[in-house]
Amino acid sequence: MAKKPVTTRSGRFFRLAGMTASVAGQYAGQRARRIFRSEEDNEGARSESYTRMADQIVDTLGELKGAVMKVGQIASQTQDFLPREFSDALERLQKEAPPMPFDVIVVQVESELGKPVSELFEYLQEKPYAAASIGQVHRARLHDGTDVIVKVQYPGVDESCDSDLKQLRMALKLGGLLKMPKEHVDQLFGEIRVRLKEELDYENEARNLEAFQVFHTNDDWIKIPTVFASHSSRRVLTMELVEGDHISQVTPARYDQDTINLIGHRIFTMMADQLFRYQCIHGDPHAGNFAYRPDGTIILYDFGCVKKLKPEIVEAYRNALVSALEEDYAALDRHLIALGARVESQPAVDEAYYAMWRDILIQPFDSDAPYDFAESELHKDVAAKTTTVFKYLDYFKPPVESIFIDRMIAGHYWMMKRLGVQAAFREELEEYLAL
Repeated sequence: MAKKPVTTRSGRFFRLAGMTASVAGQYAGQRARRIFRSEEDNEGARSESYTRMADQIVDTLGELKGAVMKVGQIASQTQDFLPREFSDALERLQKEAPPMPFDVIVVQVESELGKPVSELFEYLQEKPYAAASIGQVHRARLHDGTDVIVKVQYPGVDESCDSDLKQLRMALKLGGLLKMPKEHVDQLFGEIRVRLKEELDYENEARNLEAFQVFHTNDDWIKIPTVFASHSSRRVLTMELVEGDHISQVTPARYDQDTINLIGHRIFTMMADQLFRYQCIHGDPHAGNFAYRPDGTIILYDFGCVKKLKPEIVEAYRNALVSALEEDYAALDRHLIALGARVESQPAVDEAYYAMWRDILIQPFDSDAPYDFAESELHKDVAAKTTTVFKYLDYFKPPVESIFIDRMIAGHYWMMKRLGVQAAFREELEEYLAL
């Protein structure tokens, strides 16, 4: 039997509190049993325990959706502060979420817009067009015949944001899972909270949509839906239906390699323009938020998570990239401090450590020849070196101001890999760095 959806603050609190108590109990039991086991047995038991805890946390977050599910999605892309068992399990939250019952959606729409659904729309399709962490989307048609999509926020999600985050943080702490100092955790969760508060405000998203339409007004290859303010509110957002192919539909039968490579270059241009020119980025770059057309058009959806960047952060990021390309590791160390990624009170980091990461991350930009993203194992190279992070754990901290830049780049890497892009970006990158 399917569980009844949790739509109240108290219901969410008790579901999360139960998860927290269970995780804490498992962790305490594992620590107690550790005394009587060999180091090798301890390692296997710890991994097994982490996997159990991870599955429980992920199942709960996926069921509750909202802030906690969004944090899980972010955590799966920032794998430096959780054990690998959790990072792996959290990747499940990147998949499409199970939908909320339609009657709950109807009540939310009518409550927000103040009219019966039949007065608002010619029809509102019961089957979701898409379901995500804080809301789901349904196709509809206005009475004037315009086809639209209606994004509806799950009930109870916004008012539960703070308590959700507090409970999730407690679960991670009591489970012995947070591998960073308290002040760094404070900064990380603080930044996530701000972004979530913005994302929960659909009126803010409508403003973001309009701003990005202006940003990209000369890019006729980018399509961004127009908002219908008459059918929108803080928790309901109605937009024109702009359709394209999901990344899974970008197949050789409809997209030749030249078109895929063109899309790859356009993704890079879009990303670099947002970072270096507009200093404002689309911060939720997973496959469901983009669509494509065989003429090379890119369609952008979901502007809830937008990060406006401070000019000094963009400049520090630019300088860090220049230093890395030039292998000037002393300068790189200084710029990482300016970026807020390096603890200033710690001594300089061994240049060989920077050189190791530079040689891995520069791969797509290391040659004038096209880089084959389909064959890329850059992510595996990164994963193979993650244990080296522990040696310098006290030297680095979550780069709060730039964490969504890293998230954007990682998300676009995976899209280019899935698309099978073959392209050289070194020259384009250098042009942007010279701006």
